[in-house]
Amino acid sequence: MRYEMFENGDKVTLKRDWADEWNPNEVFTVTNADGDSCFIADSNGRGWSVKNYQIDLVEKSAVVKAVEKIKPQTIFHLAAYGAYPFQNNVEKIKSVILDGTINLIEACLKNKFKIFINTGSNSEYGFKNSPMKESDILCPNSHYAVMKAATTNYCQFIAASQKLPIVTVRPFHIYGPYEEPSRLIPKLVTKLLDNELPKLVSPNIARDMLYIDDAIDLFCSIASIKVNNGEIFNMGSGSQSTIRMIVDNTIGLIGASIIPKWNSMKPRIWDQYTWVSDMTKVKRILGWQPRYTLSEGLFRTIKWYIDNPEIHQ
Repeated sequence: MRYEMFENGDKVTLKRDWADEWNPNEVFTVTNADGDSCFIADSNGRGWSVKNYQIDLVEKSAVVKAVEKIKPQTIFHLAAYGAYPFQNNVEKIKSVILDGTINLIEACLKNKFKIFINTGSNSEYGFKNSPMKESDILCPNSHYAVMKAATTNYCQFIAASQKLPIVTVRPFHIYGPYEEPSRLIPKLVTKLLDNELPKLVSPNIARDMLYIDDAIDLFCSIASIKVNNGEIFNMGSGSQSTIRMIVDNTIGLIGASIIPKWNSMKPRIWDQYTWVSDMTKVKRILGWQPRYTLSEGLFRTIKWYIDNPEIHQ
């Protein structure tokens, strides 16, 4: 990526040098030097100054104060704790996910908003032997999943009882730049760039992989149309990829000369042979489908790590 930067507060333009094509409607964000604000501009010269607020959602009064000041029209709620093995404080999982969501929604109820998008989790479904549908009975498989499911139910209750535009998305395996370093793709890419491999589970373990740009696009699609109050949407590719497919693709794209050592890692409870979203509802209501294939998403992810060597060094 190339950055053209001027004095703090001036217009900033960001262009992807490696992009296959230029999208005149694509919006780019660059943070100014003070870290508190940024300027968003598109290729038509339209721009918006954006203020960054850092608030603990567990602190109800702080949330209320911030929401009253901002009066947001579109809310993308992604704050969470407990998604990773090292985030294992049960009380904090509950307070951040459930209590934090309740605090944020209650604060937003005081101001009329266009849409509130709550981010749930595919783990709410539990372990299934077929593609996971939004209408499936939930069988949460962790403390994190239990609280996410509770939050989804709370959002549906408020949406239905008060006739409010609150919806929930359930992301599957989202990957790309800035992903948590301990997860599969960051470990795999950074190791392979040094011609190494991390420990691997069975090659037949499954994932539903969705590149981050597609995830953002789906968020925006949901935010841009009128949907039923309390609606739930899966956020996945609708296709299952095995760990073998992911590893082989990444090795090929990087050009590494190394042979995977399968089953060098013990399987975790969430390592399943079937894990895929049913995207029928999303396609029917939103007319949406992912733009990037697994190979294309991995290519862009690898290039980002190569362009940002400090991330993996």
